[in-house]
Amino acid sequence: MTSITWLGHGSWLIECDNHRILLDPFLSDNPSATAKPDDFFDCHHILISHGHFDHVADAAQIAKNSNATVIAIHEIAQWFAEQHQIEQTIGMNLGGQVTLPFGTLKMVPAVHSSQLPDGSSGGVAAGFVLTTGGRRIYFACDTAYFGDMAHYAGGVDLAVLPIGDLFTMGIEESIAAIQTIQPTQVLPAHYNTWPPITVDVEMWTKKVREETEAEPIVLPVGGSVQLDSTLAK
Repeated sequence: MTSITWLGHGSWLIECDNHRILLDPFLSDNPSATAKPDDFFDCHHILISHGHFDHVADAAQIAKNSNATVIAIHEIAQWFAEQHQIEQTIGMNLGGQVTLPFGTLKMVPAVHSSQLPDGSSGGVAAGFVLTTGGRRIYFACDTAYFGDMAHYAGGVDLAVLPIGDLFTMGIEESIAAIQTIQPTQVLPAHYNTWPPITVDVEMWTKKVREETEAEPIVLPVGGSVQLDSTLAK
């Protein structure tokens, strides 16, 4: 069974059997987060979508404490190895796929910028499609809507989409993305962390139900959703 927990903003904990995977850990300076980096001493892998501070801030500390493998686009993986002495990294690029102990992970495009906190190039932004336990999960991460989402993530069991606007797509474009992807279920992310990305998530839920075939799930920070055979298409 796979469990997905929202840690606030764009940060997620993915648990697949005995494997614990973090996506874009931003906890210490995240005003919405309730978890702390030390809570993840037993993390196995850390996925990084792009280089912005609010997506990489706690990754090095967690990786050192847990000996986790950092998986990111090549430039970011190299930066963690050289600047933070992270011993285990996997550098990827868009369209690439890697087989891991918990399933397969495909790095897919995201329409967004990417610069690391010290000004180094973060390559290009990415999202991920994770296949585990017979389920396909799309983490769009920070992105605008783009039509090729259908190619990379069409028909996934679960899509995780940003809705906060300003720095990513907002509610209206997320609805277009859901109509394009046609997931079974959809979770919102990257919203209500700070006033500039505050949105009405109840309105989003209503629009998803009225304008798409997907089931919207809104989690509180620290809340989880489980994917098992009962959620199969």
